[in-house]
Amino acid sequence: MQQAVNGLFLGSIYALFALGYTLVFGVLDILNLAHAAVFMLASFVALFLVGRSGLHILVAFPLAVLFAGLLGVVLERVAFRPLRARADSNISGLISSIAMATVFEALALWIWGPNVSRFPFGTIPERQFQVAGAVISRLQLTIVAVAVAIFLLLTWLVTRTRLGREVRAVAESPRAARILGVDVDRVIAWSFFISSALGGAAGVLFGLAFNAIQPDMGRGVELKGLAVIILGGMGSMPGAVVAGFALGLTEVFVVAHLGASWRDAISFAGLFLILVLRPRGLFGAAALREA
Repeated sequence: MQQAVNGLFLGSIYALFALGYTLVFGVLDILNLAHAAVFMLASFVALFLVGRSGLHILVAFPLAVLFAGLLGVVLERVAFRPLRARADSNISGLISSIAMATVFEALALWIWGPNVSRFPFGTIPERQFQVAGAVISRLQLTIVAVAVAIFLLLTWLVTRTRLGREVRAVAESPRAARILGVDVDRVIAWSFFISSALGGAAGVLFGLAFNAIQPDMGRGVELKGLAVIILGGMGSMPGAVVAGFALGLTEVFVVAHLGASWRDAISFAGLFLILVLRPRGLFGAAALREA
C-alpha cells in the first residue's frame, strides 16, 4: 500500500507533465522539446517568489503557472509560428524548440547558477496521515490533489467550452476549422499557453516534491514524458494520464523490490514490449488525434 501511494504521487507529476506534451502534439502534430525547459523555469520562478519575495506557496504556485503559460505563448510566436508555412514545419519546429530549450537553460544557469536550489523549510508544513497502513505526507496529498484538480479542469475545458471545441476542430483539420470561422492562430496560441501552464505546474510540484531545483532538472523528466505519451497513445489525453500513473507505479515498485539501478531499465523495457504488441500505444487506436 505504501508503494502504491508513492507511485500515485510520482505518477501524478509525470501525467501532468505529459498532458502538456500531448496537447501541443494533438493540435500541431509536433513535439515541443522546450517543454522541459519551461517545466524547469516555472520551478525556479516559484522558488524565487517563495524564497526571495516571501510569498506563500498558494500565491506563488498560480503565479509561476501563469508565467509558464505566457512563456509558452512567447515560445509559439518565436519558435513555431514563423515556421508553420514551411513544408518541413514539423522538423524545423522540432529543431527550433530544441534551440529555445538550450537558450532557456542557459538563462537559468546565468541567473541561478549551477548549484542545486531548495525551497525554504516549511514551505508546505510537515504532517503525516495513516491510511490503510500507508503513511501519506501532507506534501504528497497536496500534490496529488492539485494534479487531479488540474486534470478535471482540463477535461472540462476541452469537452465543455467553446475553446475546447475549437482546439479539437483544429486538431482534426486546421484548414476545415479555418473555413468554419475558427481563428486557428489564436487557438494554437491558447494551446501553447495551456500546455506550458501544465508543464509549469508539474515543474513546481516536482520542485516541491524533491526539493532539488537546478537548470538541467527537466532533462530526465522530458524522457519520461516522451515515454508516457508514446505509451498512452500520441495525442491522447486520457492515455497520457493513465500511462503517467502506470509509469510512476512501475518505477516505485521496481525501486522497492529490485533497486534504483533497475528503475529505468525495467520501465523502458516494459514500454518497448507494449509498443511491440500495440504500436499505437494503449489509447492510440481510439484516440490517435484526440486533443
